[in-house]
Amino acid sequence: MTRTFLIDTDTASDDAVALIMALRAKEIRVEAITVVAGNVPVAQATSNALYTVELCGAEVPVYSGAEGPLLRKLSIADWFHGNDGLGDHGYKPSRKRAESSPAVDAMVNVVRCNPGIEIVTLGPLTNLAAALLRDPGMVESVKRCVVMGGAPCCVGNVTPAAEFNIWVDPEAARIVFHSGLPIEMVGWQLCRGDAVFGKQDIDRLLALRNPLAEFAIRSNSVALESFFRQTGETGISLPDPVCMGIALDPSLCASSGRHYVEIETHSELTRGMTVVDQLNVAGDPRNRDNWARAIDREPARVHVCWSLDVLRWKELLVSSLT
Repeated sequence: MTRTFLIDTDTASDDAVALIMALRAKEIRVEAITVVAGNVPVAQATSNALYTVELCGAEVPVYSGAEGPLLRKLSIADWFHGNDGLGDHGYKPSRKRAESSPAVDAMVNVVRCNPGIEIVTLGPLTNLAAALLRDPGMVESVKRCVVMGGAPCCVGNVTPAAEFNIWVDPEAARIVFHSGLPIEMVGWQLCRGDAVFGKQDIDRLLALRNPLAEFAIRSNSVALESFFRQTGETGISLPDPVCMGIALDPSLCASSGRHYVEIETHSELTRGMTVVDQLNVAGDPRNRDNWARAIDREPARVHVCWSLDVLRWKELLVSSLT
């Protein structure tokens, strides 16, 4: 059976690869792509999404959305992905144009018109939070909400405590995590270690000698250098394709658990931290008051993915680019 996706993205290099995976999946119908500011400003992210859709030869509407977080000043990640988000190689803008409707309007309408839809978020959660504030009942139409975000093991990629997507707009993330959506949290830790695309993986993709594989590697050239400076690991880190892989094939999540999750919004030291109740102690009397909002919702616990079937994920990615 065909499954329907709505993808929300702050399109930079790894987002683009994730979009290709979804657009190329035979069993997936991407109903809409909504764009949010994050890795790059929303205009650039929208341009990158349109370019990727055109590269895939797909016909999917793209809607431009939030220009910044709900309450905070936007901080972008051009330091990681390049000024244009795609490695600064001068890709010619797509001939396609974004739809005239705002992303939040499109998100509410698409979800309401497609019961059982699966939402995949690849950037800050500003668009989705705004949609939920407008129409809280839309959660009833969503089968899954797969979120690339968070650092459940408490090793962040933008601060010691926080992953970028959640850190950019923690207030939006808190709204989404408290909304009752059936959230599957795919944290940043899953794209490290063996999941990094090293030299052999890169050579394998380039050996395909096709435009999609070449774009996937070339657009991530700046990200490769940035990741090495950040972690000392050599290769391309692909958090959004990891998330998309799990969205496409849930069995790629090799181990998981259901836990209460809170988002820190007040402390500057731990802003955007995803506080995961891994030992399920949030309901204890000493914790109950602070965790009441996270506990008193339906469904209460978030499905947190702890490990990835790396070999099968890499095979899925390669097949998407073949």
